[in-house]
Amino acid sequence: MKATLIFNPRAGQLNMAAKVGPVADFWRARGWDVTLRPTQAPGHATELARRAADEGAGLVLAAGGDGTLGQIANGLAGSETILAPLPIGTSNALARELRLPRPQLLDPDAPIEASEALLAGRVQRVDLNYVESDAASGYALLWTGVGADGYLVQQLEPRPTWSKRLGPVGYSIQALAALPRLPAMSAVVQVDDQTVEDDLLLIVISNCRLYAGGLIELNSGALFDDGVYEVWLFRAGEWSSRLATPRAGLMARYLTGVQFNLQEWDPGVMKLSGSRVVIETRPKMPCQTDGEWAGYTPLTCELRPGALRLLVPEAAPADLFVQPGVALGEAWLP
Repeated sequence: MKATLIFNPRAGQLNMAAKVGPVADFWRARGWDVTLRPTQAPGHATELARRAADEGAGLVLAAGGDGTLGQIANGLAGSETILAPLPIGTSNALARELRLPRPQLLDPDAPIEASEALLAGRVQRVDLNYVESDAASGYALLWTGVGADGYLVQQLEPRPTWSKRLGPVGYSIQALAALPRLPAMSAVVQVDDQTVEDDLLLIVISNCRLYAGGLIELNSGALFDDGVYEVWLFRAGEWSSRLATPRAGLMARYLTGVQFNLQEWDPGVMKLSGSRVVIETRPKMPCQTDGEWAGYTPLTCELRPGALRLLVPEAAPADLFVQPGVALGEAWLP
């Protein structure tokens, strides 16, 4: 049983790269032939994952944050190779969704605990979002964003070491300093046969429940494999123009509302559902996929149902999926 362990040496608040050796030994002791592959540059994880699939690996162990997992999903899209997420990054939203053990200061052995949970887990087919912008194309596993979050990714990544060590606190410090410079955005958003034209602060195309590193729940009923994704539109609005720091203040309002599950009643928030999205903006705005920069608008997104095989623990909520999963021992391909 061949497996490739792809890891980001710079991921996480702790020195989690030192944990990949014991993780590889864990899987080897259970019959898997594991090859270690460190990433060396942005996008390298996609190349390594694609190579692993081409060489017949049954499993790719993805050790990193959401950005690394998204890159690996991009490399495995359309193949039969299974992605096994091992959270060791600063942002581990997928791990929160799946209820996987995450690295903590007092629990540095979380990658081994996550491996134990995954080994006893099940394989699910999940949808991916195929994204094309003016300068990039590829798949997104969790989200695609235009506006505020794309701008922040463009401005803040790659993050300095001090910010990564502080985790979400470090990111928040940087974000609050950058948001007041966010340019206004006039957008036309087409979701299947629905069209919205408005001044928007943020557009999020989501295939999952959580957002902002997993700290905020956009929708408690979202599914990973239902053939549609949700498109969240956050309006710029006149309210923000009266604030000293308008865009930062409005983002704070929206995020606070979402935190208390009030987004459905906020007139500044609109939710649409569909399988194809086309976004045009004035001016051109930066985009992000899974927390990684993804070019500029115009942006086109098309859902690819069941494009990825994902290994999830038994603890993962059953209502995250429409289709039943299969045990790892029955799902891997030699």
